[in-house]
Amino acid sequence: MWRFVVAVFMIQALGTECHSHALMKPVNPEVLLSVSQIIRYWKYPLEEHEVQTVDSYILTLHRIPYGRAGNKQPVIFLQHGLLSSAVSWISNLPNNSLAFILADAGFDVWMGNNRGNTYSRKHATLSTNSREYWAFSFDEMARYDLPASIDYIVEKTGQKIYFVGHSQGTLIGFLAFSTLPQLAQKVKAFYALAPVFNAQYLRSLTFKLLFMVPAPLLKVLGDKVFLPETATNKLLATEVCDNEITGTICGKIIFSLVGFDPKNLNMSRIDVYVSHGLQGTSVQDILHYAQSIPPRYNLSSMRVPTALWSGQHDLLADPEDVANLVPQIPSLIYHKILPTYNHLDFVFGLGAPQDIYNEMIEMIKETL
Repeated sequence: MWRFVVAVFMIQALGTECHSHALMKPVNPEVLLSVSQIIRYWKYPLEEHEVQTVDSYILTLHRIPYGRAGNKQPVIFLQHGLLSSAVSWISNLPNNSLAFILADAGFDVWMGNNRGNTYSRKHATLSTNSREYWAFSFDEMARYDLPASIDYIVEKTGQKIYFVGHSQGTLIGFLAFSTLPQLAQKVKAFYALAPVFNAQYLRSLTFKLLFMVPAPLLKVLGDKVFLPETATNKLLATEVCDNEITGTICGKIIFSLVGFDPKNLNMSRIDVYVSHGLQGTSVQDILHYAQSIPPRYNLSSMRVPTALWSGQHDLLADPEDVANLVPQIPSLIYHKILPTYNHLDFVFGLGAPQDIYNEMIEMIKETL
């Protein structure tokens, strides 16, 4: 946490020194837009749905029911990673964002938002100012959020779903589909990007140090929200990361937490990534990760056909952890290792459509 704060001050200082009209670039309009506004900005149809979980959290689902061509076929559900939201699936241009690519390929695209992030911060009885509201981790997301979302989508569309998860989205998929057989029966296939099941060998220094800190000392973070979206994100995006030099520095600092490869990144989109990069979770969620290395979960009963895409340069879904995960998946149908990919290349990478998304679409078409 403190390292992040120091990094922000470094960026601000460098931004002051490097500020030049010659180096400045136009701010992308999506920087100041919400998920719904971004979807509408690119001329896609949009629906917003609210779903209440068994424990009374109210979640928002974003839906692109069809692409700009107007055709509509299978139902697919995208679940974001740690500290993110549905915005991760639409942060690039339409030809490079998975949600838009799927919509244009004829899918009915639904995007989930876990409790506590920018778009799912309601509860039937609890205030977000209360400690009780923030008393959750990925266990509750797997036990309550994912079932509520999938049940709602299946009831609304009358179809089983294809499920895509990134990072924490894969973790809650693994947990839910291995422990809730009735839910698993509603899922045709599970596509896991940067799969996370344990973090025994994670190489991200920031997260490693965070997870090594004894729980009592982590109380300095408080007992409620962890790294929510704030006005500071927008300020950094529009005033600091808005020229070629500081934009590169912003990218290096942010992506160094999980791996950074500017060759596979649209550097003109750094302001969008900075603006929407932190969507919040609970402090308890972070503490649970620290307590779950390695986890005490068993995948032997999971029968959902599962495909994995993992990266050799991923500092969170470490190759050794993925290698340990693979033999535990009973219905593994595919595993592709991408030699240069880091943790965020799976959602932001310029090569992701060719390396991953097109393969995924072809795999789904073969099941229709």
